[in-house]
Amino acid sequence: MSWLSLLAALLIPWAAFAHGVSEGDQAFLEDSTGTQLIAFTYLGAKHMVTGYDHLLFLFGVIFFLYRMRDVSIYVTLFAIGHSTTLLLGVLGGFHVNAYLVDAIIGLSVVYKALDNMGAFKRWFGVQPNTKAAVLIFGFFHGFGLATKLQDFTLSADGLVPNMLAFNVGVELGQLLALAGILILMGFWRRLPSFHRQAYSINTVLMCAGFVLMGMQLTGYFVS
Repeated sequence: MSWLSLLAALLIPWAAFAHGVSEGDQAFLEDSTGTQLIAFTYLGAKHMVTGYDHLLFLFGVIFFLYRMRDVSIYVTLFAIGHSTTLLLGVLGGFHVNAYLVDAIIGLSVVYKALDNMGAFKRWFGVQPNTKAAVLIFGFFHGFGLATKLQDFTLSADGLVPNMLAFNVGVELGQLLALAGILILMGFWRRLPSFHRQAYSINTVLMCAGFVLMGMQLTGYFVS
């Protein structure tokens, strides 16, 4: 259908260009010294709002969550995961291969789409623990954030408070993006066609995850 083709055209390029850092932001990160809490909070929020791989996963996580209590639980687990490894990667000096971790982030999108389609229960007769999966994939999303910052030469002067501010910004950006997603989902769920379209949308989501995985694995093997 035409609307499905349009959605695929939007989601798949988003997956392909996830995690980009503009030249201006890169220059600021490498030139800044001292504590600059507001600037780093802004950059953290910007990175999350434009981090399409994170948003695709988040979209999949809340796709069938109707109660705010459930949304809060899953988003908190995701936040705990990516906050932990973001700080561990940047402040603790823990390095992982950027291509491989981004491929796993793509896998997280594939996983959530398949989970939403009931594939694991249908194929294997087992339903994975969704809360544990969101937390575990959250760890990888945090490393994905950390690898981008590790590409830059960051000043040690004010690094700890700046990274804490960046992490706060990431959480604020996540809440902002989540609010927008929930508003749109609220309108969509009221339509009679929602459940009929849900499978197709998650198929597109799965394809976007595979595109991200393929691009990152290609980068790993040819770099």
